[in-house]
Amino acid sequence: MSYKEEAYLFLTFIFNTETFLNKGNYMKFSLRFNNDLPVQDYVTYATAAEKAGFDQFWISDDLFLRSAPVLLSAVAIATERIEIGTCILNPYTIHPAEIAMLSATLDELSGGRFNLGLSSGAEDFMNWVGLPYRYPRTHVVEAVEAINKLTSNERAPMDGKMLQWTEEAYLRFKSERRVPIYLGAMSPKMLEEIGAIADGGLPLLFPPEHYANVMPYIEKGLDRARRSTEDVDVAACIWCSISDDQQAAEAVLADKIAYYGHAMSPLILEQLGLTQQDFKAIDHAYHVENDIEKAKSMVTQDMLKIGIAGTTDTLIARLEKLADMGVQHMSFGPPLGPDILAAIEQIGRDVIPKFN
Repeated sequence: MSYKEEAYLFLTFIFNTETFLNKGNYMKFSLRFNNDLPVQDYVTYATAAEKAGFDQFWISDDLFLRSAPVLLSAVAIATERIEIGTCILNPYTIHPAEIAMLSATLDELSGGRFNLGLSSGAEDFMNWVGLPYRYPRTHVVEAVEAINKLTSNERAPMDGKMLQWTEEAYLRFKSERRVPIYLGAMSPKMLEEIGAIADGGLPLLFPPEHYANVMPYIEKGLDRARRSTEDVDVAACIWCSISDDQQAAEAVLADKIAYYGHAMSPLILEQLGLTQQDFKAIDHAYHVENDIEKAKSMVTQDMLKIGIAGTTDTLIARLEKLADMGVQHMSFGPPLGPDILAAIEQIGRDVIPKFN
C-alpha cells in the first residue's frame, strides 16, 4: 500500500469517527408557529430560520385560521434545507385519506422534507363545527396505521373502531417515501403512543421542565413496542419570548397564556401549582368580553413560568436543565418574542452554537 493510500484511509477513518461521534451529540432545533399570520410572514421567518441553523419549521392548523398545508407549500418553495411540518392536523376535521394525500404531496413538493404532525385536536374546535369527539386516541392510532400504509404505497384496508376502509383505499400516485409522523400529545395515553407508534413526538412542555414527567409515559410506549429512544425524535416543545426588554417579552407571552391557558391539561398545570379554575376569569375576559388587555393583566408570574421570557441568557439557563435531562431536540413555539425575526436571529446566534 502506498503512502498516499495509507494517508487516505487514515483521514477517512478520522472523518467517519468524528461524524459518528458528532451525530450522537447533535442537538436538533426547531420553530413552531400558530397559523394566524399572513402567508408572506412564514416565508420570511422560514428563510431566516434556515439561515440561522434551525432544523425544522412547524405550523399549526387551528380551526378557522389560515391553512397550514397552504402556508407550508409557500415555505417549501422558498427554502432548500429546513424540514417542514404540521403541528398538528387531526383526523376529525380532515379525513385520514386526505391527510395521506396532502402529506405525500407536500413531501414531493419539498423534496422529502415534510413531517406530518398529527393528533386528536381540541374538543372545543370540534364543538364549534358540530363534530362528535369520540375515541380520540383510537382515532389517532388508526389514522397513523392507515396513513403509514398509504404513504408506503400500500393498500390500506381498515377494520377498526373508527376507520372501515376497503381494498380500494390506496394512493393513485407514487409517494416518494413513507412520510414520518410526529404525534402531538399532552395526556398520558397519547404520550405513550408517541413511544409505541410514532417517528417523533411533539409533547407540549409547559413549563419546560415538564419533560421529566412526560418521558416515563413515552418510555412506557417504547417498551410496549420493543423500541428504543433512538427510534423516536422527541421535540421538547416549549413557549418562549426572547427580547432584551423583559417587560415586552413578558407582555407577548402573557397574551399567549391568556388565550390558551384554560385549555391546558391538569397534568401540565399541576407542575406550577395551578388549576384550570385559575384561568376561568382570564378565559372569560379574553374570549367572552373580548378584553385582551384585561385578560393579560390577570396573568400572574407563576403563570408566566409556563414558558420562558427574557434574554437568550435566560433561555440558555433553562435549556441547560433540559439538556441535562437528556433532551436532544429543542422546539421553540410562539410567541417567540415581540420582534419574531430578531428572536430567530438571536437564538441562531447565541443559543444553537451553545449546544452544538
